[in-house]
Amino acid sequence: MIQKLSILIPAYNEAKTIHLILNKVKEVELINGISKEIIIVNDHSSDNTEEVVQAYMAKNPNLPIKYYKQEKNLGKGAALHKAIELAEGDYLIIQDADLEYDPREYNVLLKPVVEGNADVVYGSRFIGGNPHRILFFWHSIGNKFLTQLSNMFTNLNLTDMETCYKLIDTKIAQSLKLTEKRFGFEPEVTAKLSRIPKIRIYEVGISYYGRTYEDGKKIGWKDGFRALYCIVKFGLFK
Repeated sequence: MIQKLSILIPAYNEAKTIHLILNKVKEVELINGISKEIIIVNDHSSDNTEEVVQAYMAKNPNLPIKYYKQEKNLGKGAALHKAIELAEGDYLIIQDADLEYDPREYNVLLKPVVEGNADVVYGSRFIGGNPHRILFFWHSIGNKFLTQLSNMFTNLNLTDMETCYKLIDTKIAQSLKLTEKRFGFEPEVTAKLSRIPKIRIYEVGISYYGRTYEDGKKIGWKDGFRALYCIVKFGLFK
């Protein structure tokens, strides 16, 4: 029975948008009366992300927010390692600090868990009839290639391994020995989840409001090559 959801928000230079995503998270009412805790890990931002978060916390004292700042910039994966460590909810979900993913869809991911069917739920940007912003052709090709290659090693049939929205049983997430500090987090966590005996992994369709690089998107071609390396590394070596 899930009573609390931990919402993990890694943040690096998101001063312009983090208050907006926090508003969306605050407004969401989770199914079955599930409560929320928000865990923000500031990956040593060089802008005023910290000031914005602290001001938001002061204005919303009843919103359960844990805030942690990395001593230096270590990467999204490292921020998530810390957030997973701090999580106290029964399940956790990853939420980027930008506006690409819609927190109102937490309940879509929670449904297979609440119904007793899933231990892990991925939110796929490539299935379902929800809105999807049309952006980069080669990004979509690269994403699908990485997902298919990951599937070959994990024997899963995911459509979106690289998705941000991963809902995971907290005890399972905390049992994983994760090492990738940057964008290799996605293939690593997928590979290690796939090896857990009898784990029940589901996938649901979600919407996607993608950002351009002018909007602040950070992932680039180097991250794609790192993901490729990690798929092979964690696929071949256990």
